[in-house]
Amino acid sequence: MVGRVGWGVVGVLVLAYPLVFSDAFYTRMGALVVLAAISAAAWNIMGGYAGQVSVGHAVFFGAGAYASLLVYKLWGWPPILGAPLGILVAVALAAVVGLPTLRLKGHYFSMATIAVAELLRILVSNWELLGGAIGLSGPAAPRTGWDLIFRSSTPYYYLFLAVLVLLLGVTVRIQRTRMGYYLRAIHAGERAARSLGVPVTRYKLYAYMISAAFTSVAGTLYAVMIGFVEPEGTMGILVSVQMIIVCALGGAGTLLGPVVGALILIPLANATNIWFGSSGTGLTFLVYGGIILLIARFEPGGLVEPWRRIAARLGRPEASSAA
Repeated sequence: MVGRVGWGVVGVLVLAYPLVFSDAFYTRMGALVVLAAISAAAWNIMGGYAGQVSVGHAVFFGAGAYASLLVYKLWGWPPILGAPLGILVAVALAAVVGLPTLRLKGHYFSMATIAVAELLRILVSNWELLGGAIGLSGPAAPRTGWDLIFRSSTPYYYLFLAVLVLLLGVTVRIQRTRMGYYLRAIHAGERAARSLGVPVTRYKLYAYMISAAFTSVAGTLYAVMIGFVEPEGTMGILVSVQMIIVCALGGAGTLLGPVVGALILIPLANATNIWFGSSGTGLTFLVYGGIILLIARFEPGGLVEPWRRIAARLGRPEASSAA
């Protein structure tokens, strides 16, 4: 009962955030936090539950972002209608890239994803159809409601929140099915999972494709809100690193870990940019590196893990399962 009341309070606070903090800066910050949580939760399906650390997920993010503005450039469609194309491209890329790379293990798989991501980023940077190094722009002014161009960030916040709730619901569904058990077995040990009859490669590929699909949706939402995409900002390695750090900070392989990580990391990254101006971008790398060291040294399970321990000591197993 207490757990339900607590979740109800959290839900009310989340829904009321843009109404309480109505300043443009805070509503935009809230939208960016939710968007980062979507990206990290999508990565979490592959990197958290299956234990396959992809450092090339920016490719799928970029697929969704570029597809949304490409349909506008070619046919004048509202950018949001490019979401199905972005999902299709991302899933196809995951299948093509995953078939050979998912046979690799550990850091070899991670290095392979970095190489593929950088090759595709260079390709996009030199592809005239996609705007080359300059990138693509969306509609400058709203033509119809489908363009989703708003003066306030509040509509984006609620749109992103709806997608995040859907993604978390899909994650819960995966957890409770055979696929969820298989992914946890793969994470615990591929050799042991194979000995128990788990089709390891097939289910890693399934997780990769599902993760890619939702990451592309995050890219589409980013392009819809920002209205502009370019290779480095949407397909650079920092995009992938941010997903990993957000997820690891909150707790990889947990439902709410990406959300907790986004609540901490995104305001912190924005604060460095505000305090240090143009040099804040370089400082972001230092912040990310420091967070990686702290997590690896003191709390490899992320910030959700201490809450689980505290809940267990207090004799509240329901809170532990919720975390």
